[in-house]
Amino acid sequence: MRPGTTTGLVTDTELIEQAGRTPERFAAIFDRHYPDIYAFVAKRLGPDLAEDVASETFLIAFDRRRSFDPARGEVRPWLYGIASNLAARHVRAETRRYKALAQAGGQLAEQSGHADAVAGRLDAAAVRGRLAEALRRLPEPVRAVLLLVAWAGLNQQEAAAALGIPAGTARSRLHRARQEMRQALDMEIEADE
Repeated sequence: MRPGTTTGLVTDTELIEQAGRTPERFAAIFDRHYPDIYAFVAKRLGPDLAEDVASETFLIAFDRRRSFDPARGEVRPWLYGIASNLAARHVRAETRRYKALAQAGGQLAEQSGHADAVAGRLDAAAVRGRLAEALRRLPEPVRAVLLLVAWAGLNQQEAAAALGIPAGTARSRLHRARQEMRQALDMEIEADE
């Protein structure tokens, strides 16, 4: 059993069982595991979403506490499973948003026609669509570094700190992302390092 999973003689499983009758007992589960769940989610989604997803993990666990089956395993992996599913849901939603942007850009580009102003907007929409498609194709860890630098205005070291990764890893992920963006736009983008 992992250190810290008991208080005196009370195990996590016993706390879950007691929480079915006395919900206040669930607070001990939260206190024991929240820091680890938060750290895990922060590594997957970044610190901005980590607090919300970690909190939601415990809300779901609390709602499902009566259906927890100790025969299927310990409480800690159960909590990590909930957190993993929530994190994956966030990544899938982000991917869908990029795909929708990419499709919308392509549809707008097909409506070319009227004046120069309309043509300019269509060109911008087509570029936006290609960019969104390229963002959607990037692996999430690579996309996370790029978005922190491009959208949040962080430098490589700050992005690395935000994601809890070494600066060299952030640098290589950003380089890969920039290559993908160049390829998607079929043009040279000046490296701003």
